[in-house]
Amino acid sequence: MKLIVISGRSGSGKSTVLNALEDAGYNCIDNFPVILLQSLVNNSLRDPLQRNANMAVCIDARSRDLERFPEILLSVDRMDVDCEVIYLDALSPTLVKRFSETRRRHPLTDANTDLRQAIDAEAEVLESIADLADLTIDSTQLSSQELGSLVSQRVVARRSGDLNLLFRSFGFKFGVPVDADLVFDLRCLPNPFWEAPLRQLSGQDGAVQEFLSQQPLVTEMIDDITHYLQRWIPRFEANARMYMTIALGCTGGQHRSVYVAEQLTERFSQSYQNVLVRHGSLTRAQRNITTPPVASD
Repeated sequence: MKLIVISGRSGSGKSTVLNALEDAGYNCIDNFPVILLQSLVNNSLRDPLQRNANMAVCIDARSRDLERFPEILLSVDRMDVDCEVIYLDALSPTLVKRFSETRRRHPLTDANTDLRQAIDAEAEVLESIADLADLTIDSTQLSSQELGSLVSQRVVARRSGDLNLLFRSFGFKFGVPVDADLVFDLRCLPNPFWEAPLRQLSGQDGAVQEFLSQQPLVTEMIDDITHYLQRWIPRFEANARMYMTIALGCTGGQHRSVYVAEQLTERFSQSYQNVLVRHGSLTRAQRNITTPPVASD
């Protein structure tokens, strides 16, 4: 039996993830009480039709007894269940905007707590789940379509026991991704931004790639990061790590980080089956995307 627990702050995209899993054949339940999780697993294991089913439940701030989640999850892990916890999050201003647009009441708002305060408090309420997440997804710059696609690629398509690697570029001026397991700062490298013909291009364009490939510091940085990851990723795998997100940042997330992320993806695809790349700070025009970056709750 495969069980995925979805959680995260309001507006981070939990419903989108549940929909993506349902489309992939999972039996999905929203707003599931923590206290009933063990009973759900027990009953499913007794049922021959459910024993080998894929299930997904959403547990969030609407549920009571969240402080009991670690002990209940431990009991579930001891059963014959392949269990994963996926936690969704985004920058607080983004969550406020998204949730305001739904015109629904936040579960933690009251006469003395406004929406921004409730969203900030929600992080503390869900801390027991976030700390145990196998995969954290930052949906700040993702549309519903992009988030669903990412879940399909990273979660649904991942073979049991295989490590899933995601290399993602970002710009420090937009903030460090909340889902990063490792962060590498590339701002010390030569910047194509100062070359006028390259300024409007990205690290996916041939002219920028040629420029950066001729810079010894860039090659040295890629080699050093490669050697570091080759040494330490197996240690994470030995510790039963299922997902790793490796963030590579430059100033704007347009040239250096994109190029290095692409290079590392190419290198590690030779050794790992599940290697993805995502560029968080490229403009939507540069990524040929027209869908607005809004993920549902």
